[in-house]
Amino acid sequence: QVQLVESGGGLVQPGGSLRLSCVVPGRTFSGYVVCWFLQVPGKEREWLASIRSNGATYYADSVKGRFTISRDSTKITSFLQMSSLKPEDSAVYYCASGSVILSQITRSESYTTWGQGTQVTVSS
Repeated sequence: QVQLVESGGGLVQPGGSLRLSCVVPGRTFSGYVVCWFLQVPGKEREWLASIRSNGATYYADSVKGRFTISRDSTKITSFLQMSSLKPEDSAVYYCASGSVILSQITRSESYTTWGQGTQVTVSS
């Protein structure tokens, strides 16, 4: 089963930055929506951002202006550039992809392929 692979998580101080990466081994994201969610223990996954195949991007209000989702020109890797990080951003971050219509873009159930997650901890 195809699975996405995330990387780039770690420990960062408040106000710092991290860039997460997401790849699909042996395939591209061409034609698919790619997104990022976070999850803290005991809570539902929270949608952060999505990028459509045409390059259009969408963000949750909580990360707008701080996080940037992108995709390289080969459409093999998606990135989540995170800046001005806060302790409340600490979570496991997941990327996912799927054939998703715009009205469903924030719903985790809309995405069919997921990564294993990468831990981000924001702490001094």
